[in-house]
Amino acid sequence: MLTLFPELLTDRLRLRQISPADAPALFAIHSDQEWMRWYGVDPVKEPAEAVQLAELFASWYDAGTGFRWALERVEDRRLIGTCGLFRWNRSWRNCVIGYEIARDCQRQGYMREALTAMLDYGFSMMRLHRVQAETHPDNVSSIGLATRLGFRFEGIHREQAYWGNRFHDLNCYSLLETDWSVVRRVMADGSAL
Repeated sequence: MLTLFPELLTDRLRLRQISPADAPALFAIHSDQEWMRWYGVDPVKEPAEAVQLAELFASWYDAGTGFRWALERVEDRRLIGTCGLFRWNRSWRNCVIGYEIARDCQRQGYMREALTAMLDYGFSMMRLHRVQAETHPDNVSSIGLATRLGFRFEGIHREQAYWGNRFHDLNCYSLLETDWSVVRRVMADGSAL
């Protein structure tokens, strides 16, 4: 593993390591039951759970199993969400992607900006060949973002997840290194995806 957590910069965001000081912002996002309905775990109920969440996200880097970045807005240094590459299998050169954003920051292009930087890092520095996204079939926003970034639908993982006292199917999407090269070429040409 790296000795320093990789910090990524975009025009509007600084992607940095999550710390315990981020717990209040994580609590604000992850305690919103309606907003987190597709996240894959039950919403947090107590501030202490947000501290545990920050520790969990940080542990991926410490264990060498992935990265979870805090999305800090440059203009006001507010944490507006997180994104990560986790379940990193180095020998297979693949991992899973995850992300969430504060409700009031949705549909402003922040997550696409963050994921573009993160995927660039994953394919170039982590030497990934494949990134997998698993989304609830009703999570239209997440599916739309993933497909705009070049992820392709592969199938349904039946009752793979459990939250809200029931099992949920998850759609499986994948992005290969070659797919990402095409997406980045299109972005560089200024074409819409």
